[in-house]
Amino acid sequence: MSEIAAIIQELIKFRDERDWQQFHNSKDLSLAISIEAAELLEIFLWKDNETINLEKLKEELADILSFCFLLAEKHNLSIPEIIKEKIAKNDLKYPASKAKGNAKKYTEL
Repeated sequence: MSEIAAIIQELIKFRDERDWQQFHNSKDLSLAISIEAAELLEIFLWKDNETINLEKLKEELADILSFCFLLAEKHNLSIPEIIKEKIAKNDLKYPASKAKGNAKKYTEL
């Protein structure tokens, strides 16, 4: 079992021990990801780019990733597989020869 699969099993165990699966529909998991992402942004509010509370950063990232893993599991998606697929798509949209050192969107390269 991969480390990601083991983490997902721990998340499912935690969820199921509390009977929370009933609340983990796709819409609400997606909303939770968005809300937690906003909480991640909040730790940077009114601070310099890299002035952060590392513990808060870890907590918010863990919350976001946990909900992402649960949403992927709900739809039988392999996290490594979907990330590799996205990297391949982005490689086509952002070839290194055009995108290196450039922050423009692929439609502007």
